[in-house]
Amino acid sequence: MIRSLLANCDFDGTFDKIRSAPPDLFAELCCQVIQHLQHHIPGVDVAQQCQRFQTAGLDITVGDLGKVVHALHYLFSLAAKHSLSAEELSTVLVEAKSALPKQTLQVLHSVWNEQGKSLSVSEEARNIVAGGQLLDFQWKLGMAVSSDTCRSLNYPYVAVALKVADCSGQISRQCFEMTIPQFQNFFKQFKEMAAVLETV
Repeated sequence: MIRSLLANCDFDGTFDKIRSAPPDLFAELCCQVIQHLQHHIPGVDVAQQCQRFQTAGLDITVGDLGKVVHALHYLFSLAAKHSLSAEELSTVLVEAKSALPKQTLQVLHSVWNEQGKSLSVSEEARNIVAGGQLLDFQWKLGMAVSSDTCRSLNYPYVAVALKVADCSGQISRQCFEMTIPQFQNFFKQFKEMAAVLETV
């Protein structure tokens, strides 16, 4: 069954982006995905990892590395669900007609051999729907003083920066601005949520 699940995935195209990546960087990325699956870290900071891959000379975007993280998350989740050994994982990848480079297969085999045993997925954990996680919330009050499109200036606004980890373990940053009435409504909704959570 796992072979058919992997056969439909384009691992070749995804991992092609990091074909020439240094093995130690790829191994570290794999370890971070496993740590996320173990709930030891909230997610993989794809932007930070992308910068490290680029510093190593790899021409890769944050979006491409995000696809690699997503593929690793899927692969390791399936391997844990089916209790595959490192040898079985390698065999499954080869039998799924995956043309992954030998170096990539060796790293996957090595990381899964060392850390895969500690990744156990219980029946209860499988039935839980994964959700995102808010990691950081920052805000600041500002004043608009110039604009090409806005006629009324000198109005206050609130700039909000969120750091979130999605269910596949990728950490991203979202920034947006709100007017003071919008922020007050936002704050009111958060107070209501906190009140409801206290009753649970």
